[in-house]
Amino acid sequence: METKNVMIVGVGGQGSLLASKLLGQLLLTKGIDVKVSEVHGMSQRGGSVETYVRFGDKVYSPIIDKGEADFIVSFELLEAARYLPYLKKGGVIVTNTQQIDPMPVVTGAAEYPSDLVKKMEDAGAKVDALDCLSLAEEAGTSKAVNLVLMGRLSHYFEFSNDEWMKAIEDCVPEKFLSANKKAFELGANK
Repeated sequence: METKNVMIVGVGGQGSLLASKLLGQLLLTKGIDVKVSEVHGMSQRGGSVETYVRFGDKVYSPIIDKGEADFIVSFELLEAARYLPYLKKGGVIVTNTQQIDPMPVVTGAAEYPSDLVKKMEDAGAKVDALDCLSLAEEAGTSKAVNLVLMGRLSHYFEFSNDEWMKAIEDCVPEKFLSANKKAFELGANK
C-alpha cells in the first residue's frame, strides 16, 4: 500500500486530537502501519493545532511536509486555507464551513477573508466543504464536529461503516458514544 498522508487542522479545543486518534485506531485494527503526530501551537488559547496521520505498508516518520498531504481535514475555513501549501496535487480538503475569528479579526486589526472555498479551488484544490457544526448540533452536541468531519472523510476510504463504528467505540467514552456515532453518520451520509 502506498503511503497516504492526512493532516488534521483546527483551533484548540475542537477535537482534532480525537479525530486523529480515531483514524489511527481504525488503521491499526486493519493491520496498517500508521504513525500519528500532534503539534500544538497555542491550542489551549484557541490557536492552531495540527495533527499528522501517515499510513501505508511501512511508515518511518509521522511528519508531513509541504506538498505531501493527500487530505487536509479542517475544522475551520481559515485553517484550511492556511495549510493549503501542504496539499499535494490532486489532494482533497475536507472542511467545516464554520468561521472562527482569529485574534487579529477579533481586535479589529484584520478582516476575515471572504470566499475562501473559491480561493482554494482557484488554487487547484478539490474542496469538500460541509456545515459540520449544524450537523453536530443535529446529533446532539456542537462538540461532535470532529466526528462529522470523520464521517465525511470516510467517503475517501474503503473501510466499512462497521469498522468506523468499532473505532469510534474504542476511542469515545461511553457517555458520549451515541451522539458521536450519530454525528459520524450525519457526516457520512451527506
